[in-house]
Amino acid sequence: MEEEARKLLEEGIRKKLLSPGKGELPTFPNGTKVVFHFRTSLCNGTVLDDSRTMGGRCKPMELILGKKFKLAVWERVIITMRPGEVSEFTCDTKHTALYPLVSQSLRNISAGKDPLEGQRHCCGIAQIHSHHSLGHKDLDQLQASPQPLLYTLELLEVLPPGSFQLDVWAMTDEEKLQFVPQIHEEGNRLFKQGQIKEATDKYYNGIACLKNLQMKEHPGDEVWVKLDHMITPLLLNYCQCKLLQGQYYEVIEHCTSLVFKYEDNVKAFYKRAKAHAAVWNEAEARADFAKVLELDPSLELSVAKELRAMEERIRSKEKEEKGRYKGLFNTPPATATTG
Repeated sequence: MEEEARKLLEEGIRKKLLSPGKGELPTFPNGTKVVFHFRTSLCNGTVLDDSRTMGGRCKPMELILGKKFKLAVWERVIITMRPGEVSEFTCDTKHTALYPLVSQSLRNISAGKDPLEGQRHCCGIAQIHSHHSLGHKDLDQLQASPQPLLYTLELLEVLPPGSFQLDVWAMTDEEKLQFVPQIHEEGNRLFKQGQIKEATDKYYNGIACLKNLQMKEHPGDEVWVKLDHMITPLLLNYCQCKLLQGQYYEVIEHCTSLVFKYEDNVKAFYKRAKAHAAVWNEAEARADFAKVLELDPSLELSVAKELRAMEERIRSKEKEEKGRYKGLFNTPPATATTG
């Protein structure tokens, strides 16, 4: 133990054991999955991130060792820990330069966003020196002025290679391409069973997987277009789930991006029309439904049904508002009385 601490110190890492773990130190061959909670702090005690509170969920971090995670120092220190151990690692600046990018991705994930959102098509070091905003003031400051950081880790679980299913981010490009049809099918099965939230997650993971591959290609190139065509049905299914969950503005946003690229995508126009109708955008809904009929006249009955439903909702709303304000402006004047 003392020998390991000395090696870490020589590498610019100071370890402080807060709570000992149980059993022997595990072996950590490449492909091992480690599950742990983390808290990242500045040396003055200011907490930047805490996996127990990020996004309002107490979700631990998961790493597959040997997959070249951006923050290599986490892999370096985790292999010195036993399951159940809690330790504090103070790391020199040379180990923390990429933390702002890692933190941005983790914050995106905890907020249900694309983990790569806001990151440019270049390597981590190039992004660090490009001086663009990461969308978080504390991360921007840390990116501009790198400094030592303190990582408090609690190792929860160590899973040997082959004992678990790989997460999407840990897959090779080939594995991701093979995985997408499987996850698409799982999403469809869950949707048919009425498990909408679970289906939404499946579609989202499939989209994120393909977006990750697409970022490596030049927009408009043959491979990029092929990946985009794979993304489209997943995104439409995702939008259908969001319609059922009442996330209408998100549906409008995604469907608008689709019709901008594919002007003949009748499903995108149809879903956007329903979303517009749900948020009282009558003119926009009518325009989209008209486009649906232009592209596919066979949907006339379905469109007519949706329009009738929208018109009925509008009439009900107008009637409700009239009742609410009835008599508001014709209240009889107060009668003077004498004492």
